[in-house]
Amino acid sequence: MSKRAKIILGIVAVLFIVVVVWLGKKNQKDIIQYDTAKAFKATIVKKAVATGKVIPLEEVEIKPQISGIIDKIYLEEGAIVKAGDLIATVRVVPNIQSLNSANGQIKNAQLAYDNAKTQYERSKNLFGKGVISRQEFETAELNFNNAKQRLSNAKSDLDIIKKGTTEGLGQTANTNIRATTSGMLVEIPVKKGYQVIQSNNFNAGTTIATIADMQKMIFEGKVDESEVGKLIKDSDIEVSLGAIEDKKYPAKLTFIAPKGTEENGAVQFKIKADVTLDNSNFVRAGYSANADIVLERKDSVLSIKESLLRFDKKTEEPYVEVKTGEGKFEKKTIKLGLSDGVNVQILSGVTKDDEIKIWNKASKEDRKVNN
Repeated sequence: MSKRAKIILGIVAVLFIVVVVWLGKKNQKDIIQYDTAKAFKATIVKKAVATGKVIPLEEVEIKPQISGIIDKIYLEEGAIVKAGDLIATVRVVPNIQSLNSANGQIKNAQLAYDNAKTQYERSKNLFGKGVISRQEFETAELNFNNAKQRLSNAKSDLDIIKKGTTEGLGQTANTNIRATTSGMLVEIPVKKGYQVIQSNNFNAGTTIATIADMQKMIFEGKVDESEVGKLIKDSDIEVSLGAIEDKKYPAKLTFIAPKGTEENGAVQFKIKADVTLDNSNFVRAGYSANADIVLERKDSVLSIKESLLRFDKKTEEPYVEVKTGEGKFEKKTIKLGLSDGVNVQILSGVTKDDEIKIWNKASKEDRKVNN
């Protein structure tokens, strides 16, 4: 064999070996090594989240009993008050019609008084002479005393209209706005010089201050109609406040609205819960809050990550793929239970020893099998 033939034969042999190696590696590209995961025991809790705020359980609005202008405010928001404490005073601005009517009442009462006085003095003189009986004299005396009292009342009414008080009323003057209960002044929506309207049967009146017990707070929020049917009154919930991080307050569900309201196309139901506070933070009225409400709980059940699930396009049944050999997996239909959005309970289909394919995640090494 010539030297040239030997060189050609060597080159062909080398090319053959390269082709064989390349074809072997190409075949290996079709086998992808997937990571796997096993089912595990977990506690799964399904929760509903209600958004809302915390507010005092009881708020009392203080309203004036007379119309006028705020003359002075003695306290600030945040002050602790007791029933009877003076909050503000009102300067009366008389109503012209009422003032005119009161003046007319005084004039009428004065005329009646003068007439009754004249009759009384005449009867007294005649009774002294024995002309009239005692009964006639006493009747004239009674009429005189009644007229005197009506005149006094008419003058007092005029004083009240002009000044909001009259002689003898003392601490009960309508111009003094006092606390009707004990607690904290959470709001004073008026200032000196503001005009206020009295509270009566036809008008709610102007709120001068709001008093609340800040140690008794409730959560007030709303839940969707898809979850309200699962709520149970007196169940325990947890409330987290936007203004206080990394802290949850225990609460008890006390109210579930019997009627919902439509908001943005969804029906929402109001709920309330008593919140248990502590002394670590001062909780202010109106803080935004979220309530975690446990709808269902399963302890120590066989579970997998929801990311392992796939659903059949035709039957929509959930399934996973279980490893049967090197690079080989078998489809298994499974039955699901409770889910918390991350983990899901497995009722049947796989065991704790099955190796379940982690989808779209190849081996951390070469991602390919090297045989």
